[in-house]
Amino acid sequence: MQYTKRDWRNRNRIKTSQGLQWITVPVQVKGRFHQKIRETLIDGTDWAKAHWRALEFNYSAAAHFAEIADWLAPIYLEEQHTNLSLLNRRLLNAICSYLGISTRLANSWDYELADGKTERLANLCQQAAATEYVSGPSARSYVDERVFDELSIRVTWFDYDGYRDYKQLWGGFEPAVSILDLLFNVGAEAPDYLRYCRQ
Repeated sequence: MQYTKRDWRNRNRIKTSQGLQWITVPVQVKGRFHQKIRETLIDGTDWAKAHWRALEFNYSAAAHFAEIADWLAPIYLEEQHTNLSLLNRRLLNAICSYLGISTRLANSWDYELADGKTERLANLCQQAAATEYVSGPSARSYVDERVFDELSIRVTWFDYDGYRDYKQLWGGFEPAVSILDLLFNVGAEAPDYLRYCRQ
């Protein structure tokens, strides 16, 4: 799959006293117009400490900060990350482990993929013996659900505005933030909130 700029693969938002703030992992993109996500390299190392300082500054008063920091801080402060896909997988594995999610995770590059965005996704699901494809709302603009229907694969759209409100720091509820906000604020109860996001 191709890396795309200004996407969620290398950035997300956190809630601060000043409003929403992007935290971005800098990546090497100059002259790499058609690089695959798995080939995307992280540019530098200072970002990790800066991210952790931002998380600590804005969430240290959250109810579950210390509990989450026990396993999250070492990822930022002790590990060295040079590849965006491997960093994202590391974070995903840690979050899934904390939440007790045992779903088997696989890499798209381990599969033979068809051409075309929808065909590629549907083919990937078919090879993985998936019965359901879950996606964020922005994919609606290019996913042709009929391709999935032909393979008897159900398409489910995640609605990020469908979150059940939870107590956040810094004013009213804001759903468009990183899962880290949810974890810092509600801890192990996070799955109870995530269930409300499917349409």
